[in-house]
Amino acid sequence: MLRHSAGALLDVGREHKDLGAELGLLAVLQTWTRDLRFHPHVHCVVPAGGLSADGLRWVRPKVPDYFLPEGVLAMRWRTRLKQALQQDHPQLFIQIPRQVWSMAWLADVQAVGRGEPALKYLAAYVYRTAFSAECILSDDGQFITFSYRHRDSGSVRSVRLAAERFLHRFLQHVLPRGFQRVRSFGWLSAAAKTKWERILALLDWKQPVLAPPTPLPPPLCPCCHKPMKLVGLLPRPPPR
Repeated sequence: MLRHSAGALLDVGREHKDLGAELGLLAVLQTWTRDLRFHPHVHCVVPAGGLSADGLRWVRPKVPDYFLPEGVLAMRWRTRLKQALQQDHPQLFIQIPRQVWSMAWLADVQAVGRGEPALKYLAAYVYRTAFSAECILSDDGQFITFSYRHRDSGSVRSVRLAAERFLHRFLQHVLPRGFQRVRSFGWLSAAAKTKWERILALLDWKQPVLAPPTPLPPPLCPCCHKPMKLVGLLPRPPPR
């Protein structure tokens, strides 16, 4: 999914009449819904522009509010994934119902400004897997109840599952050892350093000087309101 969703973006970006340039992108795999159901999908952060075929120009979309067609992207992704499964994983391909390849697939293209909101959103999925212990409401030894926020309504809801069922929902999101959830493609890949340096020169962009962070003031004692000083760390006792 990561390889061929990125491939669809690179294909359409290079071939489409409204852009015609090589893209760079950051892809993140997510496999869960908010209630821990299995729902694999890929988020891609793509700069709104690309490198021309001759490598001499930075190309922007002809229409500022339009990047790439969602329908074309979805069909290209479906085609690439189908061909890859047929060639490389035929035993897996025959297990997929035939009607899957005639259904309408989804590619959702959204503008996110300078990209900070999208990166902040995706950061939550990079360093944790699907769930945090704070969501667990109760555990009676047989059933586990946890809360989640509904995507459409924003309301907080709860799910009660048998312990084995809860473990199944959680463990299906643990990736195989060594699997990279986050990958870069196009001129953002590690192998495209020369193209990246050329793009920086074309855009006349330089890394801004980062100001050192302002040191936090020491915490105050809740009783005397004087600054406290860290003396040492106490190890956590072993579980009983």
